[in-house]
Amino acid sequence: MRVLLVEDDRMIGEAVQAALLDAAYAVDWVRDGQMAIDACEIHHYDIVLLDLGLPKKDGLQVLHIVRARNDAVPVLVITARDAVESRIQGLDLGADDYVLKPFEMAELLARMRAVVRRKGGVAGPLLCNGTLSLDVAAKAVSVDGRTLPLSGREFALLHALMIRPGAILSRSELEDRMYGWGSEVESNAVEFIIHSLRKKLGNDAIKNVRGLGWLVPKHH
Repeated sequence: MRVLLVEDDRMIGEAVQAALLDAAYAVDWVRDGQMAIDACEIHHYDIVLLDLGLPKKDGLQVLHIVRARNDAVPVLVITARDAVESRIQGLDLGADDYVLKPFEMAELLARMRAVVRRKGGVAGPLLCNGTLSLDVAAKAVSVDGRTLPLSGREFALLHALMIRPGAILSRSELEDRMYGWGSEVESNAVEFIIHSLRKKLGNDAIKNVRGLGWLVPKHH
C-alpha cells in the first residue's frame, strides 16, 4: 500500500515514516501543501496522511483542491488543531477521519486500515475473495484452514490485488503500490514475489492475464 505523508515537522515526519516503512507500507513524504497537491496529481495513493498546519498551502486548502478534482483518495487528517470547528470543516471538505497530535502509532495504523477498508466497501478487518482471507492488521493470509505469515513485499502485493478481487493490476501498478520515492525497484520483483506467494497459496491463487497483469480470482 502506498502512502503520501504530508507533514512539515521533521521529527514527526521521520517517526511516522519509519513506523510506516516498518509496517511494510511504501511512503512518499512531502513537507508543504503545494508538493502534496502535485504528488496527488501524478501518483496513485491508497491513503494520504495530511497535516493541517503546512507552508505554502495549508491542509484544508490541499483537501479542497484534491476533492475538487474528484480524487476520492482516502484522507486521514493528522493535526494538533483540536478545535471542533476545524475538525468539522475538514470533514465537510472531504476528510475521512482525524487523528489528533500527539498520537500513538498503533492507533494511527489502525485508523489507516479502517479508512482504507471503508473506502473499499469492506466493513470487517479481513479482505476475502472467497478462498483467501487477508488479515491486514496481522499481515497474514488464511487458505484451506492454514494461516501463513507474509513478508513485507508479499503483503504489499497481495493487499493491492485483494482490495479489488477480479481487477487486473499491471506490473507498473503493482510496483507503484510497493515502492515509494527513492526506493530501488528490483528487476523482476513482481514475478519473484508472485512466485513466492503461489508456493505458499497454490498456483491458482494469483492469475496472470497475458499482456495485462495479474489478479486474484473472485470466488462466490
